[in-house]
Amino acid sequence: MIKYSTIIIIALIVFIGSQMLYTVNEYETAIKFRLGEIIESDIQPGLRVKAPFINNVRRFDRRILPMDMPTEQLNTVEQEYLEVDYFVNWRIADVDNYYVSTRGDEMLARNRISQVIRDRLRDEFAQRTLTQVVALDRGELMDRLTQSVNDRAGDLGINIVDLRIKRIELSNDVLDAVFTRMETERKELANERRSLGREQAERIRSEADRQARVILAEADRDAEKLRGEGDAEATTLYAEAFDQDREFYRFNRSLNAYRNAFSSGQDTLVLDPNSEFFDYFGNQNPRADSNGRR
Repeated sequence: MIKYSTIIIIALIVFIGSQMLYTVNEYETAIKFRLGEIIESDIQPGLRVKAPFINNVRRFDRRILPMDMPTEQLNTVEQEYLEVDYFVNWRIADVDNYYVSTRGDEMLARNRISQVIRDRLRDEFAQRTLTQVVALDRGELMDRLTQSVNDRAGDLGINIVDLRIKRIELSNDVLDAVFTRMETERKELANERRSLGREQAERIRSEADRQARVILAEADRDAEKLRGEGDAEATTLYAEAFDQDREFYRFNRSLNAYRNAFSSGQDTLVLDPNSEFFDYFGNQNPRADSNGRR
């Protein structure tokens, strides 16, 4: 009987001790309640004591908690719909407010954070163009979003550590419209370049034709000049040669005339045998000219 009572007493002591002592891990914070009323919050890690059956304790994870958000469809100031994929890192900053606002329900806290972020994303995207969202203001947009969401999440006892957009894609309808617009713009640019090219080609061709005409005209002028100079020099030489031996000059000219007239061997000439053309043709005493010279 004594043994049984001893065992019961020891078991009762162990049970009461387990109800009096509790542990808070290094990655946790805790709230102590007395009959449902908060009497101590933000309890630091370690071994703690509470009144059994009167106090109860709830522990909360104080580490940074990741939250991968579902893809949102947002529209820009140009009314172009985008599919935005993003994530959020958050943690409990004020455990009292967190418990009062969410009753310590992490799923409820996530839903409220998601709603706040969606509202702010819609507002920020609706004020920007597609180019600003995708390329120009991404860093500024994230900073503004984080600050804005933190202003409202602070009432929940939550701190947004990081908010980042992973991917922005155009919806299929917008993609088709963008590709069509890009194709139209490229065609317009190509047509403009072709038009400028044809205009420049015509200008170059006209300039080349003008230069060709100028060069040919100058060449003809120089050729005529050289031809005239040559003819003049030839005439001078002929005159000088004629003056030196006029009879030989007449004889040589007649030989050239015979050579040209009978070169083919099939020519027929109808001439008077006594004409001047035959003066040196087998005639050793050619007629004299009107001045008595032979």
